[in-house]
Amino acid sequence: MKSRQSGLSLIGAILVIVLLGIFLLIGFKTVGPYKEYYSLQRILKVVADEGDNGTLEDEMRRSYERRAVVDGIDESVPMSALKFRKQGGKTVIEVAYERKVPLVANISLLFDFRASSLK
Repeated sequence: MKSRQSGLSLIGAILVIVLLGIFLLIGFKTVGPYKEYYSLQRILKVVADEGDNGTLEDEMRRSYERRAVVDGIDESVPMSALKFRKQGGKTVIEVAYERKVPLVANISLLFDFRASSLK
């Protein structure tokens, strides 16, 4: 009676490693934009709270700019993209932006974010 070998062949192992590498690459490339998005959400809430306490829009823009520089999101989300409005006596700040992250050669990931101080 012959016993059959079971397991992963060399070609199978190489394919698994390549696929795992691709998934890890995409995963590592997506961490930065999402970290930036959650930092932006936090900043918008803080700045909107300042507006609820009577701060003027120009001062809120300066506050956003300082906080964005500290968190490193000043280049991805420009201050001119912010939209300020009042809703029910509360200050609401909204922004929509895209973030393009290069993967390999001419392949990129495009993230479309919409952030608001209400979330």
